[in-house]
Order: sequence, then C-alpha cells, then structure tokens
Amino acid sequence: MRYELVIFDNDGVLVDSEPISNTLLAAYLTELGHPTSYEDSLRDYMGAAMHRVHDMVEERTGERLPADFDDVFHGRVFAALERELEPVTGAVEVLEKLAADGVPYCVASSGSHERIRVGHRKTGLDRWFDDGRIFSSQDVGRGKPAPDLFLHAAERMGVATQKCLVIEDSPLGVRAAVAAGMDVYGFTAMTPAERLAGADHLFGQMSELMGLLQS
Repeated sequence: MRYELVIFDNDGVLVDSEPISNTLLAAYLTELGHPTSYEDSLRDYMGAAMHRVHDMVEERTGERLPADFDDVFHGRVFAALERELEPVTGAVEVLEKLAADGVPYCVASSGSHERIRVGHRKTGLDRWFDDGRIFSSQDVGRGKPAPDLFLHAAERMGVATQKCLVIEDSPLGVRAAVAAGMDVYGFTAMTPAERLAGADHLFGQMSELMGLLQS
C-alpha cells in the first residue's frame, strides 16, 4: 500500500452518528428560533466543529446562540448515542484488516474527545483506538475546513503529509484534507457524490475501501 497512515473521520465514517446528531441539531436550532431542517443541518454543519454553528447563526441572524448551547446540545446527543448508535457497516472489518496488515491508522474528528470516546465505547470501536490514535478539533485552533487537524494528526503519528490518506464523508473534511496536501477518499453513503467532488476517489460502501487501498 502506498500510504503510511490512514486518517479516518469519525462521524458518518466509523460510527453512524450523522443522522442522530443532525436531527437533534436541527431541532434545537429550530427550538431557539432559528428554523433549520435536517437537510439544512447536513448541508451546513455536517463534518464541522461547533464553532461553525455559532458563526453561521450569528452571521445570518446577528444573534448569538446561548452560552450553554454546546453543553445542552452535547447532553442530548450523548444520551441519543448511548441509546441508538451503531458502527458504520463494514468499519470493523476495515480496522481489523489494517491492524492485521500493520498499517498505521488514526481518527481525526471535528467532535470533542468525549464525543469520540462515547461513540467508540457504545459501538465497540474503542478496542481499535487507544489515546494515541484519537485526534479532535479540540486539539487545534481551527476545525475543518482548515487543514490544522489533519496536519496535527500526521505530525503526532510521525508520517509525512504526502504519505497520508484521509477517509471523509463531508465537503468540509474533503476541503481540509486537500488543504493539508493529503489524498482523500470520499465516502458517499450519506453525501451526494457531487458534494465530494474534490476527493481523489469516491466509494459508497465501506467494504470497498480495502480494495481501493490495495489498488
């Protein structure tokens, strides 16, 4: 394999959390007087750190979200994840194969460390990710689409950017990977392929990934 590190996004790539979190985000914003549909949330916020939600609402309305917005939202999300979350179909098999082949991998997510760990514990993916393989937008100054998170992950893992491959399902994540100088494969299970047009390859099922990596 020509890559020395595979960097996974988390939400929507490893754990099937995007429908849960975007349903709750749309409902909470609407509750606060900022009408938002599920489709709006996917379009505007999928793959983004929380500061993007604050920035976009203020830019569009001139109003700031409540100071406790993140805490309330995360409380709702964590409760739902504990009830409903499942791994993305095929993700376990990909991680098993990478580990068996000795291919380094990690996760670099816009979500908080707590959110990543909650999801991994619920789905059993925690066995594949020790602390040294988990990177969050909390670790850097700017979240996706800035390249900072992916650059940070590569540096901590000790791999040159041109030897890294990012697996992403959001336009913001694809932009971040391209800005970091990394190859990126776009996962189209939830995102229309045209929105991931900047990716080097597109694939719709996680079971396809190992074939792409070995081609």
